[in-house]
Amino acid sequence: MSAALPRVCVIGAGSSGIAGAKGLHERGIPFDCYEASDRVGGNWVFGNRNGMSSAYRDLHINTSRERMEYSDFPMPKSFPDFPHHTHIAQYFDDYVEHFGLREHIQFETRVENARRLEDGLWEVSVAPADGPAQTRLYDAVVVANGHHWNPRWPEPAFPGDFDGEQLHAHHYVDADGWRGKRVVVLGMGNSAMDIAVEASYVAERVFLAARRGAWVIPKYVGGLPLDQVGTRGNRIQRLISNPRVPWRVQQRALEMTFLQNIGDMENYGLPKPDHKLGEAHPTVSGRILDRITHGKITPKPNIAALQGDRIEFADGSVEEADVIVYCTGYKVTFPFFDADFISAPDNDLPLFRRVFHPDVGGVYFLSLLQPLGATMPIAEAQGRWVARHLRGEYHLPSDAELRTDIEREREVMFKRYVASKRHTMQVDFDRYMYELQREIRRGAERAQAAGNRLPIAPRAPAPGPAPARAPAPS
Repeated sequence: MSAALPRVCVIGAGSSGIAGAKGLHERGIPFDCYEASDRVGGNWVFGNRNGMSSAYRDLHINTSRERMEYSDFPMPKSFPDFPHHTHIAQYFDDYVEHFGLREHIQFETRVENARRLEDGLWEVSVAPADGPAQTRLYDAVVVANGHHWNPRWPEPAFPGDFDGEQLHAHHYVDADGWRGKRVVVLGMGNSAMDIAVEASYVAERVFLAARRGAWVIPKYVGGLPLDQVGTRGNRIQRLISNPRVPWRVQQRALEMTFLQNIGDMENYGLPKPDHKLGEAHPTVSGRILDRITHGKITPKPNIAALQGDRIEFADGSVEEADVIVYCTGYKVTFPFFDADFISAPDNDLPLFRRVFHPDVGGVYFLSLLQPLGATMPIAEAQGRWVARHLRGEYHLPSDAELRTDIEREREVMFKRYVASKRHTMQVDFDRYMYELQREIRRGAERAQAAGNRLPIAPRAPAPGPAPARAPAPS
């Protein structure tokens, strides 16, 4: 039956790409998956040959094993609650082997360009590492190239010059070379916490500079991994992950749990957050507060200026420094799309339920979101959703309804979260998954009413290099 279904190009074989590939594979939809590296796993492969991994030597996940795993392929119980990146990379390798996906992945092959022709077909140019570039035609494209690989540096840059080492968190490997040095870590996200903690065991001094305050959440609450409290905790805690409960009620339950276990951030010398708990992407760390209270890490406000071998902070204090680590996030970019075709200026790309583009047909995005939870189960659900659409088992709402839904989602997101480039695609894990299943059921009813007509007619040729096509008229 696959010959009668659309042919798909999957870009990337990281945790989202392989989940999308599996969704297509189990539904009999023909596809090719292109991966720039020599193995699957993407960001979770330390030292990945594609140069896009941000994993550092001692990286552990900050969502628990049971919340991160795919629904039909549990992680081994021998893994710790918060596994090391080597465990996660092996898990993805095992997933690909178990479901027979490896033969569909072309490794060490970059997608150089993907464009939609006037007749609706996608022309995809790929460049294998060991051969000439090729152009192939597809009916649809699934984008799974990740959004934690293109570093975003401070904007604008801090005034002055610095004599020491400056690096982005993306390039951090370990703190071994910082013994006896004075290190400034800028940021209040997960990477900043990890790097500051690791540096505090070898450096002479470590300063944690904050552009704004954040709520630092521990990995365990009441003896449970944090992200399992909502399903296994007490009655009040279980409100946190119930998608039927209004957000303000959940927020209050979250605040009660946090204050009982941690207290105010100012008690640790950290700046008071300018937002309520749950109104920014969570910072999860089980070690940073301990290192601060032991005097091994000194909180500071934002950097004001660089002064050679010193740094001036916003409170007027000046400290000697040898290293600055900028934990300032990432840019959302699609190097294979022309910028005037599909791009995400300021990390903002409006999509229907974070998957369907409102103006470009036949393109799907996986895990282009920032959840309060793990992305892997979301990517799995999205991949199955895309497969249902390609088989005609799910139909989108009308164009007007689709655009209204996008605006509603954005209005809710921007109202809840702190305005920043980090909060342009934020979702709540449990609520998103709940609403997605409801939308799939509605779309199935629309598809049945339309006779399960294929939304994308299969016209792409069989696998292999496609014949050259003349450029579409401009």
